Amino acid sequence: MRRIFAMSSAASAAGPLFVLVAGETSGDNLGAQLIEALRARVPNARFAGIAGPRMIAAGCEPWEHAESLAVMGLFEILPHLPRLLAIRRRLIQRVLAERPNVYVGVDAKEFNLRLAPRIKAAGIPTVQYVSPQIWAWRQGRVRTIDRAVDLVLCLLPFEKEFYDAHSVPAEFVGHPL
Repeated sequence: MRRIFAMSSAASAAGPLFVLVAGETSGDNLGAQLIEALRARVPNARFAGIAGPRMIAAGCEPWEHAESLAVMGLFEILPHLPRLLAIRRRLIQRVLAERPNVYVGVDAKEFNLRLAPRIKAAGIPTVQYVSPQIWAWRQGRVRTIDRAVDLVLCLLPFEKEFYDAHSVPAEFVGHPL
């Protein structure tokens, strides 16, 4: 994360703002642990975004609740698509208005990796926490991820090796289990 702070604008007097977006229970759990770890290193940090109950309990201001993104399956998503697109529009507007020091997509790859390029293009550093399993299938997506985010936080050591082989900035942070 030190590298991201070097890339980001100066933190406000109130402390750096991290925007995190999680879309399901596992992302909420990981996001809460990330908030706790960041707060230990940066006590005056502020957190906001799309959060579940654990992230909220850890101090994340919910702009939207994570359950609103919890839709799975190709056909199941269709009736929810207008609502999801509206959430994405509102989130992009808010992120661009708030100008956080870092945007962190926590898992929820389909949602976050579609948002991240617009946020990155606005000069806001972007991080994807939890690598999509592109190393197992669709390895060509590594270029998409490289264009979308400034850093990938990997749960498994071989994921970092995969990104290193493709010259994509990545850090192994370990699996919470």
